[in-house]
Amino acid sequence: MAGAGAVIAAADLSKDFIAKRKLPGVAGTLRSFVKPEYRTTTAVRGITFEIQPGELVAFIGPNGAGKSTTIKMLTGILHPSGGDAHVLGLRPWKDRQTLAYNIASVFGQRSQLWYHLPPADTFDLLARIYELDPVEYRSRAADLIALFEIGDLVHTPARKLSLGERMRCEVAAALLHRPAVVFLDEPTIGLDVIAKARIREHLLKMNAEEGTTIFLTSHDAGDIEQVCKRVMIVNDGSLVLDLPVSRLKREFLKTKVIDLKFDRHPDGFHLPGAVLLKQSDYGVKVSVDTDRYAIDEVIGHLVAHYQVRDITIEDPPLEEIIASVYSRTSLATWEEASSPGSPPRDKSSPLTGPVTPWVRPGVGSVAVEGRNQDD
Repeated sequence: MAGAGAVIAAADLSKDFIAKRKLPGVAGTLRSFVKPEYRTTTAVRGITFEIQPGELVAFIGPNGAGKSTTIKMLTGILHPSGGDAHVLGLRPWKDRQTLAYNIASVFGQRSQLWYHLPPADTFDLLARIYELDPVEYRSRAADLIALFEIGDLVHTPARKLSLGERMRCEVAAALLHRPAVVFLDEPTIGLDVIAKARIREHLLKMNAEEGTTIFLTSHDAGDIEQVCKRVMIVNDGSLVLDLPVSRLKREFLKTKVIDLKFDRHPDGFHLPGAVLLKQSDYGVKVSVDTDRYAIDEVIGHLVAHYQVRDITIEDPPLEEIIASVYSRTSLATWEEASSPGSPPRDKSSPLTGPVTPWVRPGVGSVAVEGRNQDD
């Protein structure tokens, strides 16, 4: 069923959970024994996709979307209710032991390091579990210790490591047996900015040097934007979008943030079609709907009407784009927006009309003539 060369392939993969329903009280307990009632919950609904060797894929969605259930089926922990899947040519729930020698998983909230032992001892234990050649293991461990910069950490008990230090050791431990596919579930959860950056940097280096396929789930937009090239979005158990991260931005990015600095304070600022985000004596920050106005036309209007000293054009944060995707409830709308044949957006609207004021919570209005004035 898998396409040529695919390391992960799922075809109409689905999973239902059946749970007994019990009413409260003694009567409800007795009734559940005599005449039990069952409730079926569908966690995954016919997901189909393929992942090629060396891909960096983000598998994201809101809580309860079916992400963890899908990963558990792909790693052989759960049997599917329907459909089929192959990882490295193996059916995970039937060839779980063989598959375990070729994949790895890292869970941000679950540790594989022995709590009271230093990571070096866990490394030794994993080497025995994966039946690694002692010489090859020592060489591999030395390389990973250097790559993740944990030489001064591997002899410290895991309980005394910070969260960021522990996660670097966790990822290194998962890579000891040279897995072809690594499943990462919230690998940067709870980490500070520096620790997150180091984990992301090491993952990219590992992918570049060893061609490791990375299957990542995360609620951190930074993980998706800085590590992954492709994003699959699931919602209510269904795969609703599967496209490159760059295209996600292009298709769903409907605004640009423009930060302007003036040589002198303008008597009045008007930018038709814009939403005022911030205003100071010598600068403003506005948001422009690029569905309605071409950005080059907006810039031309600004340069023609104001003495602009500096201008910065930015995209809104990726998390805002993802949030807007999550908020869509129509699968047909999603499919239409992501369809390769979708018509281009009309950007021929004339640049006319007043600036739309930004209203802060609890404030009636914000003046755009001169300085802001609270009601």
